This record gives sequence, C-alpha cells and structure tokens, in this order.
Amino acid sequence: MNSLQIITCYESLSVLTERMCEAAAHGEWDKLINIEQQRGRQVATMRLAEASAMLDEPTRQRKKQLIEKILADDTRIHRHTEKWLKQLQCIMQSNRQEQRLQQTYGS
Repeated sequence: MNSLQIITCYESLSVLTERMCEAAAHGEWDKLINIEQQRGRQVATMRLAEASAMLDEPTRQRKKQLIEKILADDTRIHRHTEKWLKQLQCIMQSNRQEQRLQQTYGS
C-alpha cells in the first residue's frame, strides 16, 4: 500500500467512525453495529497492508490527525453507548424485580 492509499483508508475509517458516532447519538443501535463491523473489516485489511509502508512527514502528520479524530469520535460513541447500557440495565433490573414479585405473589 502506498502513502496515498493509506491516508485514503484512514479517511474512510474516520468517516465510518463518524457515522458510528451519529448512529449512537440517535440510538440507532443496529446501524451502529453494522457500521462497526464494516470498520473492523477495514482495520484488519489496513493492518496487513500498512505494516510495510514508509510514510513521509506530511503523510505521518495527516495520519496522526485522522487517528486523533477517530479516537475522539470513539470517545463520543462510548459516552452514548454507556448511557444506553445504563438504561438497559435499569430495564433489566425492573424486569427481574417484576418476575420475583410474580413468583412470590402469583399472577
């Protein structure tokens, strides 16, 4: 993979991560999962191809900027999913309590 291809891959990865962040912000969990799977495949491909690439300084700087943006978006995704997981946990606890009450006192 040459420098341009590597940067193009990182830019694509950044776009996918941004789309994941938008999906998480809107509670579109299936969409988030689908995009994350796409991103995972791209990361796996990039790892293999990037290992042998030599990057000049401007390309390294661009790569660094893209990685920083990807990490910032990942942090935002985590915040959104954390809220959702807490809501899900509350729902599950409520369901468990309801089941216990039904078992104890009947229907």
